[in-house]
Parts: sequence; C-alpha cells; structure tokens
Amino acid sequence: MNNIKTEFTIKDLENFSGIKAHTIRIWEKRYNLFEPNRTDSNIRYYDIESLQKILNISLLNNNGLKISKIAALSEKGLEQHVKELIFKEGFENQAANSLKLAMLNFDESLFNKTYNSLIQQFSFRTIFTKIFMPFLNEIGILWQVNTITPAHEHFIANLIEQKIHINIEKLQVSQSKEEAQKFVLYLPLNEIHELGLLYLHFELLFYGHNSIYLGQSVPVENLNDLQKVYDNICFVTYLTVEPSKETVDVYLKNVYTQVLKKSNDTLWVFGTKTNQIEEDLIDTAKVKVFKSPLELLNIL
Repeated sequence: MNNIKTEFTIKDLENFSGIKAHTIRIWEKRYNLFEPNRTDSNIRYYDIESLQKILNISLLNNNGLKISKIAALSEKGLEQHVKELIFKEGFENQAANSLKLAMLNFDESLFNKTYNSLIQQFSFRTIFTKIFMPFLNEIGILWQVNTITPAHEHFIANLIEQKIHINIEKLQVSQSKEEAQKFVLYLPLNEIHELGLLYLHFELLFYGHNSIYLGQSVPVENLNDLQKVYDNICFVTYLTVEPSKETVDVYLKNVYTQVLKKSNDTLWVFGTKTNQIEEDLIDTAKVKVFKSPLELLNIL
C-alpha cells in the first residue's frame, strides 16, 4: 500500500475534477463540503475520500444540479444521486472517475470492474473512442502538471492495451480477405507510445483489411523488407515524441526517398508531431497527414 497516493493538494483536486481550486475553496467555506488535513508545516491536503467526493460533486454539478442542493445532501444521499444519474444517463458518465481512481491506486480490480460494466452496454469500439480516448488525453495533461507520475500512466495504459489485444485476437480468428488493402503499421525509431496505433490495427481488422502490426521503434530501412513481399502497401505511423533529433519534415523526406519514391506505396501519418509538418514540402500524393485518429477512422 506504500505506492498508493493518499494525500492531495487542492490543485490535484482541480486537475482531477475540472473544478477550479478557487471554486473548491469557496464551496469548502460556504458549504463545509470538505475538512482538509494539515501537515506539520501547516500545509493543507486532502484524502482519497475527498477526491472521490469532489469527483461525484463534479459529475452532479455538470449535469445541472446546483451546488447548494448538492451540499445539502448527506454522504449517502450524494452517492444515491450519483447512482440515479448513472442509471438515467448511462454508466459512461461515471466511468472516467472510476478509471481515475483505478489509475491512482494501481487498482486493477476496479479497472476490470469498470470495463466489464461498460462492455455489457457498449461495443469495444464505443468504449475506446468515447471513454478511453478522452481519458487518455486527460491523463496526459495530469502527467504534464505533475498530478500523476509516469508509473500511473504506464499502469493504466498497459491495462487498456490488454483489452485492445483481446479484441484484436477475436477479429484475427476470422481473417481478412487476401485481396483487401494491405496496411503496415509501425512507430519510428525510439517511439514507444503505441496505444493509438494499436487501436487503429484493431479498426483495420474490423473493416476487413489486411493489417500487419510492426509496433515500436522501427528503423526506416526495415520498411523495405515488407516491400519484398507485398505491393501497394499503405504504411501507417504515429508520431508522438519522435522523431526528436531531426525535424518531422526531414523524417518524412527520408521515408519518401528510401521507401516510397520508387514504389506504388503510400504513407499515412498522424499524432501530435504532425503539427510540425509543412505540408507544402511533402508529396501529398504519397504522404497523407491526419490531424487525429478519429479523422483517419472516418475514411476507413
């Protein structure tokens, strides 16, 4: 239990709930919603129950219940209103909060309980695009502001990755048609952020395409090995933190020169690094840039 974070600053509560620290302080004084503890040096901090409470308050408040009404509820009344809202609006409204707590406490059981509740109501595709994707974007921000550590991020990302692999395996039982478009998915050298690309592999299989997943840290010259076996390949890559030692334009130029130029193959690119691409410097007939995974999914 020593690895579990149990003390939170008011800024942590803001980052997790989306409610401004100033507003939390006002609510605390006006409605006596929380009783923060203090360190030996008189610094205020909150416990895990306070975090759970602010997440529940945020959920109700964002769905139209005034803070004065929320504050008048007992602890059981607050929980009951949350349950009623979940029943009325759907479990996905609470899923992000449960995922946050599972991540924070390295609680695999809570993650699986949350996922199993979701999969009873929604398809895996809906869960990933409507719940996991926004959640992953949010934990990226939480990491940037030091509310969580890389250990939290890796823990929850690995659990989500397991679910993607399970659903990929189900699709691979009924393989795609041999004549279908051939896609080769890979990440550049030293790039390890693969959840988005792995999910795209799932989507390509779902739509009946032939998809080969190479995964992390693939040197450009290794792509030539695929060309010895297949024609008319669509290479797909996800640029999150790499390339870092060269510009994205230089990297794409290398792929064009070494892989695409003398072939009928193409390259699809997405990820945060695409913001650095100067599109007038690339061959748009060979290289297509997508601003988001959802944009790419819309053309499958």
